[in-house]
Amino acid sequence: MAAEKTYPDLTETKVYSFNDVDESLTYSYSHYLNWLFDERVELIKGKIFKMSPAPSRVHQEVFGSIFLAIGNFLKNKPCKVYGAPFDVRFPKSSKADAAIFTVLQPDICVVCDLSKLDDKGCVGAPDIVVEILSPGNNKKELFHKYQVYQEFGVKEYWVVSQSDQNILIYTLDEFGKFQPSKIFTLGEEITSSVLPGFFLNLDDVFDGIE
Repeated sequence: MAAEKTYPDLTETKVYSFNDVDESLTYSYSHYLNWLFDERVELIKGKIFKMSPAPSRVHQEVFGSIFLAIGNFLKNKPCKVYGAPFDVRFPKSSKADAAIFTVLQPDICVVCDLSKLDDKGCVGAPDIVVEILSPGNNKKELFHKYQVYQEFGVKEYWVVSQSDQNILIYTLDEFGKFQPSKIFTLGEEITSSVLPGFFLNLDDVFDGIE
């Protein structure tokens, strides 16, 4: 009879393997701060999710185009834009590290309430989150993260498909539910209810990408 596998408690600061994770346990941000996994991970409702490998060249080009456009627009404006890796913590009540069970690293986020920023990143929902889908992570982006962003009140959630070269925007309504936009494709531009006056041309985002 094979011996039952034992798991480390993941509380020491050391390099762990993803195989060391006991999926039956719930982990908090205080655990997360001690981890030195070889893989990049996120924490969703106390469960550890492995992130995709290093972003592809196409992912980085799409990221760069969107980040640059938002960054240029926000010059001399109160909101700030951040790109991954950048921890966003989603507290339910207490902001204590041990009481936070969801920590995500959106590709891009815009924060207009600067009181949410600290040395570790952002605590509380950003105003805009942009996720660029990569092969293999679509289910996580569209299901787990969608639920978190809606629950905690992200005002706009942009889902960018690098393969289909389109963008879908979910906007939070007065009832706290996401409402989807049409799918924006090449030849169109998007605007933002959070950033009045901002325009993003999709031809610029996907220029030169096959």
